[in-house]
Amino acid sequence: MGLYQRPDSDVWWISYNGSDGRRVRESTRTTDKETAKRLLKDREGRAARGEVLLPRVDRITYDEAKADLIAYYKTSGNRDLSEAEARLKHLDRFFSRRRLVTITPDVVTAYAADRQADRKDEDDNVIPGAANGTINRELATLSKMLRLAFEHGKLQRQPIVKKLREADPRAGFVTREQFASVRKHLPEELRVAATVAYTFGWRKREVLDLQKGQYSAQDGTLRLDPGTTKNREGRVVRLTPELRVMLDAQVERVRGLGRRAEQVIRWLFPHLEGALAGQRISDPRKAWESACEAAGLPGLLIHDLRRSAVRNMEQAGVPRSVAMKLTGHKTENVYRRYAIVSDADLDSAAQKLSAASASR
Repeated sequence: MGLYQRPDSDVWWISYNGSDGRRVRESTRTTDKETAKRLLKDREGRAARGEVLLPRVDRITYDEAKADLIAYYKTSGNRDLSEAEARLKHLDRFFSRRRLVTITPDVVTAYAADRQADRKDEDDNVIPGAANGTINRELATLSKMLRLAFEHGKLQRQPIVKKLREADPRAGFVTREQFASVRKHLPEELRVAATVAYTFGWRKREVLDLQKGQYSAQDGTLRLDPGTTKNREGRVVRLTPELRVMLDAQVERVRGLGRRAEQVIRWLFPHLEGALAGQRISDPRKAWESACEAAGLPGLLIHDLRRSAVRNMEQAGVPRSVAMKLTGHKTENVYRRYAIVSDADLDSAAQKLSAASASR
């Protein structure tokens, strides 16, 4: 029974053995018998060559491909699942229930335009559109999803996902005097955390997710466990005398809070006051922005501390290989992008050149 029609339809159906030996039945979506015969012959030929045939390939949706991607990340462990899910949340809003075959380059461009557009919240406040860099990270997740679907035989061809032009890397940094000015306006629980970030260039979440057990007062070390960092590698740093004193005091504050609340607090930098006392700090941006405003330095970003740490290490003569181990940079290209030169650096260089010329 290779070619047949159902009693209630004039559309021709085909039946053949797939490459795995199982019987496959597929609608040809045509009432023309000769066209249906040619499709049957094509299917039988491809099955004989061992090609995987998925008659439902045009019905597979974004949601099915998304489930495959999440399963892949869970199994392989080569991607932070929470980071992927944050990007998928935005992709879901636009692509959910779409068939994969309809996600063409023009649709991807429409998604990028939609993400760039400003929105309004329930209170009619304007929410700025996403930056091109953010959109590109989401497009990379979409591209990985489509590539995986193609590898699984759920797409006959992988569409091209073109990235947007990103803004030049931010060149912001914080001098030691500026950092001291901002730090004194931060809530107590964030002062030590900010100093760790400024000293070693650790990322915001790497610092705020630290637990008390990762600080060794005896050895004077602070540890990031494997799997908790962006590059999945662990790190151990030896602390400066200033940081050892600050961290000892921070541990005592957390222990005192635990005694008062009659609970064990595992976080090294939890909220110390208010309704969230004892809980991990999830987003310190408002406190940081307020401190910058109070210090007369609006516009500084928390991530500027990471760039500043790189620059400080370069100026201090720390070998680049050692500095990259401390900050967690895996590639020298990214590290070099953070080794920022300031106006003061340029002035200093000019003075040194002038002095050398005069001595000659």
